Amino acid sequence: MEQTALRPKSMPGTAGDDPGGAPERKPRPARRPHAARRRGKRLVTWLSGLLCAVVLVLAGVGLGTVGATVISMSKLAEMQKQAAQAPPPARKPTAPPAPSPAAAAAKGSLGVEVVDAPKGPGALVVAVHVPGPGYTAGLVRGDVLVSLGTARIGSASDLAAVVADAHPGRQLTMTVRHDSGARQELTVTPGVVT
Repeated sequence: MEQTALRPKSMPGTAGDDPGGAPERKPRPARRPHAARRRGKRLVTWLSGLLCAVVLVLAGVGLGTVGATVISMSKLAEMQKQAAQAPPPARKPTAPPAPSPAAAAAKGSLGVEVVDAPKGPGALVVAVHVPGPGYTAGLVRGDVLVSLGTARIGSASDLAAVVADAHPGRQLTMTVRHDSGARQELTVTPGVVT
């Protein structure tokens, strides 16, 4: 006896029943009318998951920053407490130094930054302060100061000594060697360093 429950029988009127029948048709797959909505839901789920991950990372960074701040503030409080408890260092009473006349006098300034000239004597100008006496006189970066007033300039320290001795507000003549090798005499009025 044959078990009919396990083998499906074809419906009457279909090609399987027809003894000389037409070829059997394959059934069409069922349409999924809501597939687009599922894609949209997947995209929303993916984006919300990404947003949650970003929020968690930023929250962790923020918590780490807050924790570091709390720790450093507590250490600062401990240091301040220790400083308040420690006795002040013993100091010897000293008289304030008497101001020297040279310190009371104003020092001159050209408003330039110089280094020793790499080729020969002089002070190479590496920066000119705007506004300043050097800028007003016409100095530019790359010029080499060879003399100031009656003094010859051999190095940057020579220029600093001559300018410190110069009287602010009094005009001086300086000799400058430009990048091109040409020499020029300029008039400069040293300013006051305060």
